[in-house]
Amino acid sequence: MDKFLDFISSKNFRNGFCFVLFTLLMAITISSQNYFFQKVIENGISKKDIVAQKDIVVIDTKKTERQRKEIEAKIEPVLTTAEDDFIKNNLNSLENSIKTIRDKDSTRFTKQDELSVLFDIPDENKKLYIVNYLLNSNDSDLKDVFEQAKLTLTNLLANGITEKDTEKGNLQKLLQKHFALNLTKHQNTIVSALLEQVIVPNLVVDEIATDIAKKNARNSVKPYEVVFEKGDKILFEGEPVTKLKRDALRQAGYSLIDINFLGILGIYLFIAFTTFVFIKFKEDYEKRHASKTNLAIIASLSLFVALIAVMLPTGFSPYILPFPAMIIILSIFSNSRLAFLATLLLLCNLTLGLHFGIEFIISFILILLVAEITVSKIKFSRRSDLIKVGFYVSLTGLIVVSSVYLLEKFLIDIDNALIIRDAIMTFINGILSAVIALGVMPMIESAFRVTTPYGLAELVDHNQPLLKRLQMEAPGTYHHSLLVSNLCEAAAEAIGADPTIARAGALYHDIGKLKRPLFFVENQSSFGIENPHTKLNPKISKTVIISHTKDGIEIAKSKEYNLPPIIQDFILQHHGTGLASYFYNRALQEEGAENIKEEQFRYPGPKPRSKEAAILMIADATESAVRSLKTPTPEEVDIVIEKIITERINDGQLSDSPLTLKDLKTIASTFSRIIRGMQHERIKYQNDIDKEVENAKLILPEVIDKDDKNETNS
Repeated sequence: MDKFLDFISSKNFRNGFCFVLFTLLMAITISSQNYFFQKVIENGISKKDIVAQKDIVVIDTKKTERQRKEIEAKIEPVLTTAEDDFIKNNLNSLENSIKTIRDKDSTRFTKQDELSVLFDIPDENKKLYIVNYLLNSNDSDLKDVFEQAKLTLTNLLANGITEKDTEKGNLQKLLQKHFALNLTKHQNTIVSALLEQVIVPNLVVDEIATDIAKKNARNSVKPYEVVFEKGDKILFEGEPVTKLKRDALRQAGYSLIDINFLGILGIYLFIAFTTFVFIKFKEDYEKRHASKTNLAIIASLSLFVALIAVMLPTGFSPYILPFPAMIIILSIFSNSRLAFLATLLLLCNLTLGLHFGIEFIISFILILLVAEITVSKIKFSRRSDLIKVGFYVSLTGLIVVSSVYLLEKFLIDIDNALIIRDAIMTFINGILSAVIALGVMPMIESAFRVTTPYGLAELVDHNQPLLKRLQMEAPGTYHHSLLVSNLCEAAAEAIGADPTIARAGALYHDIGKLKRPLFFVENQSSFGIENPHTKLNPKISKTVIISHTKDGIEIAKSKEYNLPPIIQDFILQHHGTGLASYFYNRALQEEGAENIKEEQFRYPGPKPRSKEAAILMIADATESAVRSLKTPTPEEVDIVIEKIITERINDGQLSDSPLTLKDLKTIASTFSRIIRGMQHERIKYQNDIDKEVENAKLILPEVIDKDDKNETNS
């Protein structure tokens, strides 16, 4: 039992439970769109009467397609002329062959055989008659026959010869219509026999023109509409659900997707897989943003967008779904790369589960990519920047959706109204997403106790009540915090850390000194008092000094100020587990090493765990050390900075932070540059400056009078 309780309370169990809970909720949400359909339909049969609650117009696609096919079938093939020269050449060749055989010096029987080969006539008697005529007729009659044949052929070709015309029996009728005048019966027979050997269709089907004609005929058929008026029954109990009735149900608000248990299981497995991929990516490449709070925000937004997609009214454009809003919000709370992956995987889940088209996912992938690039480049200094991001997303969506639809229009017939509707919805989506992000951010900050860059920008405003109080009650500490914040901001920007977080943390890191401001040396000169620690035991002084981190957390967590956790981390970590060396050395001198333990004089920690907190630790010590020097030279400043960094490294205070040696070198050079700017020399004014000012007062009226006179003369 103890092992079971330990397992339930373990981190692995909690993580696994959250994983299963989220994937189940997401699968149930996406699959819920099928609930209403399955409630009234079972195995393709209506379980009850379904009445139309509004007028519904449904296109009977089956009947419309049948009518279109009938009209298409009636379209005759479009013919185009060809082969005219080829047929005429065949007749000329036949004439030359006959003349050549007639002129040969051979027997009559040989000539008959050679002429018989030229004619494909099943009736042997007829063939013999034609051969004998061609052999026995004189040259004048033969010439007359071929002239008549050529004239008849010209008439035939002018009218066109189809494949049907060349079929058995049809050619004879065609020849009779186009025979030249003044032909004898014998000549008609011979001309017919000659033309039958050379004629082929000269009208061929123009496939392209025929397809266009058929397509125009199909498009001329208007869709056959079936109207269900309000109160009419769409389905009767026990009636089979045809495609027409399914379309009517869809118009009435019922889902068309009939997913059984295996379908729902498939959706769940796909969601579980994509969730695992996201978590793995987050742990391997985005450890900084791998907090439970970030995961909770991503999960909540994913479920919210999925719920909107499921509840979207039937027939409404899915291009209004707020995917851009999700990537903008997540970019602010984590980073743009992680936001893009989370939104992309959600897009895949919804496209699969809700059966969106391929053009939908292609369009939104490109839109999300532009959103990710655009939002990654803003500095989060002004909230109006998000409106610009929304405008860029809108413009991208308008171009992408229009382009995808126009390309698809080459393959299938798409209604222009659909293209215009989805393009407009995408444009509206971009601007609307930016507005949603601006409105939702404060609610997420409050619900999940996280701070956005915009929230941090508000915290560093010097009109904040806590900073105003620090300025009035502990002016030395306030001035010290200002100088440290400048150092931290510059160093964070130099090494690629977050300068806004670094500045905010530095401004609030010493608020614990508000509880006993006069016990800290930087405030004593402001109030003109002696250092009270000279009269206190080192251990008591140590307790007062070290407790300012604990006191700071109490102030930060109070209902009055309620500072975000990220600022609280700076308050706790800016001294780490460092040694209060001044009081430790005093204690050693007064009580001896055998009575003093170093651990008694160390801060409770923890050590800095982020780059920004580690920078604050170094900046805090550096500013205090440099301030203790009267007129430090640049070389002395560099020595102090290097000494402080070395001491923190040797003491292990930076062991939990992700700072590298290269980062520390950059921080040192940045601090040196900033401090040299703070320590610049000022002009030494002359001792008799008062006399010069008096002289200037005397001279100034004369100069003014002269200027006035010159202006009047001009």
